[in-house]
Amino acid sequence: MRIIDTHLHLIYPGRFSYPWLADYPTINRAWHEEDYFNLARALGIQGALHMEVDVAERDILPETEFVLGAHPQILGAIASCRPENKGFDAFLDRVTTLGEVKGLRRILHQSPNELSQSELFAANIRKLAARDLSFDLCVRADQLPVGMALIDKAPEVQFVLDHCGVPDIVGDDFQAWRGAITEIARRPNLAAKLSGIVAYAGADWTLADLKPYAEHVIAVFGWDRVVWGSDFPVCTLFADLKRWVEATHALLAGASEDEKARLLHRNAERIYKLENRSI
Repeated sequence: MRIIDTHLHLIYPGRFSYPWLADYPTINRAWHEEDYFNLARALGIQGALHMEVDVAERDILPETEFVLGAHPQILGAIASCRPENKGFDAFLDRVTTLGEVKGLRRILHQSPNELSQSELFAANIRKLAARDLSFDLCVRADQLPVGMALIDKAPEVQFVLDHCGVPDIVGDDFQAWRGAITEIARRPNLAAKLSGIVAYAGADWTLADLKPYAEHVIAVFGWDRVVWGSDFPVCTLFADLKRWVEATHALLAGASEDEKARLLHRNAERIYKLENRSI
């Protein structure tokens, strides 16, 4: 079963600045395309979308342009953005000339809730629909109501919820997360990404720790609204790429071949407009 990875980070400290990495010394180094694809090919991953790595603002456009040419199996990029800025139209004009930019993301799970709640932010996000761009929504479990408010202000935009809504698996806050995920999934313009959860499950995680979260996301979003992501190299905080891929297959063990295909590549091709890319 081939896989499209919708959440690959590549890190080039010699080219770009990543202020947040100072707090994560175990992954604060170069992670280049060979580091990933040498592992990914053997695991059935045939293509990937590069996910912005929260570079310094001055590096947003250079990062996007560089990664689009870094490797032939990079099918597109989800670029960073600043929808809170008044110059957003000019940014959109520039970023969409760079090539296969499929969507945008603004990190929100480490930002004040107020950042995404202004009318300027919402108005700028609404502009993505006319340009056929999606918006990856990265919010913590306790911020899911904030995410819902933004989605409701931009009903024509395709949103993708990163990392299953960043559940606190170590803190065992399943019931609160479950209720919020059930509610946010009612929005038809939102898909969910089965990604990142090993980073929130602690060093000693087991498949049993991940299973209720994965199963609930699939149950409430359905097989047509879930995509897969590695979150490489962040996943290496508590697992390597091989272990996360193996865990994914174990989590999907009871699904049909058609259901697996939808989650592992077909939905990504549709949602991120990859149908015309050869893999």
